[in-house]
Amino acid sequence: MGRMTEAVKHLLIINVILFFATQLYGDQMYQWMSLWFPKNNNFEWWQVVTHMFMHGNLMHIVFNMYALWAFGTPLEQIWGKGKFLFFYFSAGLGSAALHTGVNYFLFNEGLSALEGAGIARTQVLDILSNGQYSPGWYDLAPKSTIDSMLTAFNTPAVGASGAIYGILVAFAFMYSEAKLMLIFLPVPIKAKYFVPILIAVDLIFGIGNVNTGVAHFAHIGGALIGFIMMWYWKKDQFNNKRWD
Repeated sequence: MGRMTEAVKHLLIINVILFFATQLYGDQMYQWMSLWFPKNNNFEWWQVVTHMFMHGNLMHIVFNMYALWAFGTPLEQIWGKGKFLFFYFSAGLGSAALHTGVNYFLFNEGLSALEGAGIARTQVLDILSNGQYSPGWYDLAPKSTIDSMLTAFNTPAVGASGAIYGILVAFAFMYSEAKLMLIFLPVPIKAKYFVPILIAVDLIFGIGNVNTGVAHFAHIGGALIGFIMMWYWKKDQFNNKRWD
């Protein structure tokens, strides 16, 4: 890892400053900068970027910033600042895209179920836009379907985790033999196995719609964009060029 590089340092400083700012102006900042569902009244276009700098609690930011430093530093040393930032934000945007796409699917699934039961789409949207829901909806569609629709509409995404997962994938490409450990599994595992295991866990939880308080498809989106970029860069040897 070595000395902290410039882009990593600047990202870390911005994240920490905004984290402490949210402790002072929490509700308002989360409303402005978290990534809301596009049909929610709180949604703004800039949130596809700003949500990467919001974190829910101390452990959330500590783990993300540690991973940014530990895995991002060696990548920036090889790539240069410009290339690293391009990769980081591309993974973050991919994370937001897949997370939002999955939310659209879950939301429309619930909406279609209610429409099929005779409730007008506009009526449902009006109720949701007022921050409410109808308990009677649970009599018209499966509980899991309604819960998923409400969660997709009402729960904003925060955190740099999607971008971090892209960084993890890049690290596994560049340092495949490096041995890493999970806190709850203190056994050294090579990066080329460690990172796919993390992604597989997210995929299982995401497909199973397991409510862990984590945006699993946001992680997968960042990892997917990271994989596509690394595969392309490796294919044409672009990963040997620096952007300083």
